[in-house]
Amino acid sequence: MRIPAHSVCTAIRDDIVAGVYERGSRLTEEVLARRYGVSRVPVREALRTLEAEGFVVTRRHAGACVAEPTEQEAADLLEMRTLLEPLGASRAAQRRTEAHLKVLRGLVRLGQERARRGNSEDLRSLGGWFHETLAQAAGSASLTSTLTQLRHKIAWMYTVEAPPSPVDSWAEHGAIVDAVARGDSERARGITALHTERSTGAHRLRFTSGGDRSERVRNSQHAVNMSSLRH
Repeated sequence: MRIPAHSVCTAIRDDIVAGVYERGSRLTEEVLARRYGVSRVPVREALRTLEAEGFVVTRRHAGACVAEPTEQEAADLLEMRTLLEPLGASRAAQRRTEAHLKVLRGLVRLGQERARRGNSEDLRSLGGWFHETLAQAAGSASLTSTLTQLRHKIAWMYTVEAPPSPVDSWAEHGAIVDAVARGDSERARGITALHTERSTGAHRLRFTSGGDRSERVRNSQHAVNMSSLRH
């Protein structure tokens, strides 16, 4: 396939996340250039960027390879997300635009509708779009970039089980947007922290250091009182 040179990094990253290239496998410039229909120059630049992001490592005698993160490194990513997503929501309450609110409210309406119908595949993509928009509404390019990179790496390292109650999950999304719309940064932070901690327990590692078994991420679960979120 032929793609624009500036999109090579995104294409390789997406293929790593999707499992096209296995952990530890070699990434040869010539092969990648042929696959994406570009010269080796943008491939080389993309590999440097992906190494800085942690998706690629350079090994002596092997060259560029897909990284092999440890279980601890994977767990650290989830912990970082639980700290940064509430911060992003808090900032969004202070800096969001009407355009951000329009998109967020539209996503919540769609999410709640799909949740009632039980369409889990739609909900997964809508949830990603929601959190991406919320991060953009924070008005910080560095925070948005960090959260985006976290989402990519978490998607690479984990599978995510559907929430036991998608309707409740999207009610939480709605409560976050309500707080952001009111400019209530503390409430936006608090609801997002509870929502993120709840969702963390649904993440299951795609790999373990000790073999093929999968191990669930075990975090304390705090029930969210949805009646209190409506006030």
